[in-house]
Amino acid sequence: MEVVDTTQINTFGIASPKANVSRSEEPIFVLTSSQLQDIISRAIQPLQDQVQDLKDEVSQLKVTVVRQQEDIASLKSTENLNFSDIRDLYTAIDEIEQRQQIKPQPLQKDRGEILRALLAANGGKMLAKEARQKIRMDKATFSRLLDTLKDHIDTRPSHQDKRRLILMLKIS
Repeated sequence: MEVVDTTQINTFGIASPKANVSRSEEPIFVLTSSQLQDIISRAIQPLQDQVQDLKDEVSQLKVTVVRQQEDIASLKSTENLNFSDIRDLYTAIDEIEQRQQIKPQPLQKDRGEILRALLAANGGKMLAKEARQKIRMDKATFSRLLDTLKDHIDTRPSHQDKRRLILMLKIS
């Protein structure tokens, strides 16, 4: 029992073996420099592709941002113009509406009173052609006179002949 193997004692417990085992510093794999570069480039290539994709996306986003900034600047410049254009448009519309309001001339006032008196004398109704002939007016002038008197005189087509127009006094 006294003779105990020294390697068993050296490997017993937590301590590392103290046997006379030498580690060899010999390479396990033998690679040439071109093989090593090939392995490294294959490992790095997917990362380089991803980086390039990200660079492309960033450049596209920069172009989009520049385009949107130009659009915003143009919209801001047209916004100021639109307010003044809208005011001018409303002013022009008001002027047109004022021109289109039909105001009877002094002679038309007299003729309007004559036409109303003529209609009243005929029971409040009369054919437009007969009234026009009695007042001695052309068709265009008579039409303008009727437009000025639309608050007092109503016009309707005849039941017998739709081409003829009947004038009627409005009851106020």
